[in-house]
Parts: sequence; C-alpha cells; structure tokens
Amino acid sequence: MTSISKPKQANGALTGATGTWTLDPAATTIAFQTRSMWGLAKVAGSFRAVEGDGTVSETGALQGTLVVDASSVDTGNKIRDRHLRSADFLESDKYSTFVFAAREATAVAEDKVKVCGTLTVRDQTRPFDIVTTVLPTGTDTVALESEFEIDRSQWGISWTRMGAKVVNKMTVSASFTRN
Repeated sequence: MTSISKPKQANGALTGATGTWTLDPAATTIAFQTRSMWGLAKVAGSFRAVEGDGTVSETGALQGTLVVDASSVDTGNKIRDRHLRSADFLESDKYSTFVFAAREATAVAEDKVKVCGTLTVRDQTRPFDIVTTVLPTGTDTVALESEFEIDRSQWGISWTRMGAKVVNKMTVSASFTRN
C-alpha cells in the first residue's frame, strides 16, 4: 500500500465519513471505452479492482489507494485482451497492477469531491486528479462514482494502429465499507 502524508481538507461531501474505509472489490466496477479504426469503432472493456482503502479524518482530510489488476482487462475478445496485456500496452506480466493513490480532496459541490493524487501504470507515476460523486449507500457504506478521460501515452502506452485513439474514457464506481 502507498502511504500519503499531509492530507488536505475535503469538507462538504465527506462530512460524516470520518474513519477508515475498505474497498469492496465485488461491488466495484472499472470500465473503459476507446475508439479504434479512425474513431469509428467503439471498444469497451473492464478491469477488476484488487484492493483499496481510505481514511477520512475528523477535519475531512482524505487519503487512500485503489489497486487494479492489470491482467484482468476484459473486452470480450481474447485476442485483443492478450494484446492489451502485452508490452504494447499494459505489460501485465511485468507490471501486475496499477495504483491510484489519493493524497487530498476538495469539495467542488454538495456531493462532488476533486480527488488529487498520483496514478502509477507500468512503474511510471504521474499526478492525476479526478472529480468523483460521493453516494452514501448506507450508514457504513459509500459509493464513489467518477467518469474521466485518460491519455495513456503519458504512461508510455502509445501503440496505435488504424487511427486508434490514445485517450480513453474511464468510468469507475468504487464501493467502500467503513471498518
């Protein structure tokens, strides 16, 4: 797990969320969509989350991680999936996971938080920020939903053919339970 120091205050959407939270991988979805063949054909797929956790302090400061299994990529096409696991893309035999590490959160609306952190893919770590919607689903459960674009070339994944795009749309719905 990644340790993050000096978390900053989130306020608003994280009010009442004080405590330590653990990801429920079975209730978490990580989906992606991209375009190939000069942008004409959509390719959609998913990944499995392996683990994750978070801590929200009494002041609303947040820190946490989300670990994703790189070899779990699934587009419904075994040949494509094998290629996505290869050195052209994720190189999952060498880099088995990728990790988002949250280091601070700032409220941007009543139910939305901008989470700032880093994303590590293929052993390359870059700053990465997302806006997520906080959806309380019970007293001790919460779902975080985000939709964002990622330019995979920033992590050295620039293989393309027939006009395939290097910017991918990601949709994450992560479910956490308070410990």
